[in-house]
Amino acid sequence: MASITPISQSQPLFSKTQFRPKKLFGAPNSVRMNSKKKMVVLVSATTAAEKPRKRFPGEAKGFVEEMRFVAMKLHTRDQAKDGEKEAEGPALAKWEPSVDGYLRFLVDSKLVYDTLEQIVEKPPFPEYAEFRNTGLERSESLAKDLEWFKEQGHTIPEPSSPGVSYANYLEELAEKDPQAFICHFYNIYFAHSAGGRMIGKKVAEKILNKKELEFYKWNGDLSQLLQNVREKLNRVAESWTREEKNHCLEETEKSFKFSGDILRLILS
Repeated sequence: MASITPISQSQPLFSKTQFRPKKLFGAPNSVRMNSKKKMVVLVSATTAAEKPRKRFPGEAKGFVEEMRFVAMKLHTRDQAKDGEKEAEGPALAKWEPSVDGYLRFLVDSKLVYDTLEQIVEKPPFPEYAEFRNTGLERSESLAKDLEWFKEQGHTIPEPSSPGVSYANYLEELAEKDPQAFICHFYNIYFAHSAGGRMIGKKVAEKILNKKELEFYKWNGDLSQLLQNVREKLNRVAESWTREEKNHCLEETEKSFKFSGDILRLILS
């Protein structure tokens, strides 16, 4: 697969691995006389063994595992057992969502998924086309859910600042920074399939009489759909340099920030 070469990259936070060719270090042959006046030839020539490069966490299993490892570090302990971040707001069990806030969340989420699906449909980089019709698409499901809310008498709001800002950022990245864009693609879809489903269930219990929205349903076996996308992501990343992979990983925190801003709309 052809390499995706970014037009611009930020300075990575991860330590860069330097690859150096093996060098032969040695002392020239030396000659000395021993105590019995016999000639002794000392040959000293050693090859400095190059230390194996230290692997990044998850690297042995493929680049998706690296992305997962970094993402888990940014979860709170309330979200995942391996999470390390402190929660900024109330724990999920103590959330008091409103229908209006949830609608804002769904509308902004739809704008983000619309943007992602439009980008891979008409990709500025050919590698993005790998992610068409994966079965993880959410735009159509969200459209059905918003129509259901409308039928219940609710007014559907316009997209708000968090969703608009994220959609604009994704469009910008897609054109000039493919590694960063792939980071967001991965985190958006995979987070929704895990923590997103848990949040949807909790919200439905509190304000929707446990109704399961289409947003949280997939056609086919979800675990297999996710595995198919993992394999595609790993194949795309195979041609990246270590620096490009690090650049992708560094974008994870921004992905969490944008998604978190949209998620907090539920409590607005």
